[in-house]
Amino acid sequence: MKLLVIGTGYVGLVTGTCFAEMGHHVTCLDIDAEKIAMLRRGEMPIYEPGLKEMVLRNVEAGRLRFITDYKSGVSDSLVCFIAVDTPQSPNGEADLSKVRAVARSLAMEMDGYRAIVIKSTVPVGTAKEVSNIITHTLEERKASVEFDVISNPEFLKEGDAINDCMKPDRVIIGAPNKRAEELIKELYTAFTLSHDRILTMDVPSAELTKYAANAMLALRISFMNELSGICELVDADINHVRKGIGADQRIGYKFLYCGVGFGGACFPKDLRALQAQARAVNYTTPILSAAETVNIRQKQVLGRKISAYFSNRGGLEGKTIGILGLAFKPNTDDVREAPARVLVEQLLEAGARVRLFDPIAMEPAKKSFPKDPHIYWAKDEQDAAKGADALALVTEWRQFRFLDFDVLKEVMAGHAFFDGRNQYNGREMAQKGFDYFCIGQKPHLRSQEQALTSKPRKKTSASGEHSPAGIPGV
Repeated sequence: MKLLVIGTGYVGLVTGTCFAEMGHHVTCLDIDAEKIAMLRRGEMPIYEPGLKEMVLRNVEAGRLRFITDYKSGVSDSLVCFIAVDTPQSPNGEADLSKVRAVARSLAMEMDGYRAIVIKSTVPVGTAKEVSNIITHTLEERKASVEFDVISNPEFLKEGDAINDCMKPDRVIIGAPNKRAEELIKELYTAFTLSHDRILTMDVPSAELTKYAANAMLALRISFMNELSGICELVDADINHVRKGIGADQRIGYKFLYCGVGFGGACFPKDLRALQAQARAVNYTTPILSAAETVNIRQKQVLGRKISAYFSNRGGLEGKTIGILGLAFKPNTDDVREAPARVLVEQLLEAGARVRLFDPIAMEPAKKSFPKDPHIYWAKDEQDAAKGADALALVTEWRQFRFLDFDVLKEVMAGHAFFDGRNQYNGREMAQKGFDYFCIGQKPHLRSQEQALTSKPRKKTSASGEHSPAGIPGV
């Protein structure tokens, strides 16, 4: 099938490339000539594991091409995907200006039946608006052309987008009639052997499903983050609590990890957009509001822990903090609404110096983070730790799981480690000589661990058992 994908961001580029991988002939269109020129040179405008190799393979096979011209793109395609950005407006609503512009451009070139598929994350009613724009533009042209507008929201995780596209856990199709429904179902048949995973529904329900899915995941994260604060105050362990509730099959373990808040282009924006849509119909959403409030607060937690630690050590002014991880999550270079940026701003405001490192997101971070002489862009983990009074892990990149803490401690000026993702064992970190702080657990201080390990054990009883007081750690 011949497809046109408009927009070459995360959604458009990944979707178009995966369709080409499955044998379709795909044209990716973007009005950004510089981006198209990059893609034609084999350079990727985004980082996504495995994407470059797949793009190059399909370009070479003649199944994938990149253009800026609507006329040739529309004339050669039956199905046209809208996959442009819908950024947040000042009032929280989704900015649909790019979607509207695409609808007009498509209508100007349509010369026969086209299926217009909206992949962009949009509020309920967008498909109807797109249909009205196309109808009005066709009337201006005095052209009689049939078309259908279908809602087909994306569910791609940055860092694992290719796998999500090639092996979807569900495909949502909101179609206005049977013709459109069967056409899009045929397109996705190759991606899933189980037709139960292709869910067809009315268009408004499909549009709302995307926002509902992201809102539910955001709620789970914010719930665990809120719970982590209680754990710290009552001396409970959030990891134990997570396992205890996740074992309930009604709940499950996914998205039950606490941390320093969620970021990226989806969860924060979609939460606000869903709230804005609710306000437009005079409906209150206290649960959605609470999830956002908790997330804003959670992004400040690590900075507050660092400030509290140094409050009786002369304060943060003049101290150096190394930060590991700047992207909002691993396997992406996306720094939009990243927790690391909030932490950097907190530290700079307190007069600290920061040494920043991320395996992939350094260049996007340099463009997005504050311009400040107290920021040093490190070349690796050891460079970030050099002369640092403390280290803070913010993004759980795989390479950070196996850090050489002996080397890091040797180059550091201090011995504090703040783990925003609960990646390490607190007692082991204290044994390595660090004052260790994480989320939802009590701190593990090196002085306490040294006292415990140096304390002689009591003699065993006749049964050979130690008394509880003599067991290290009790």
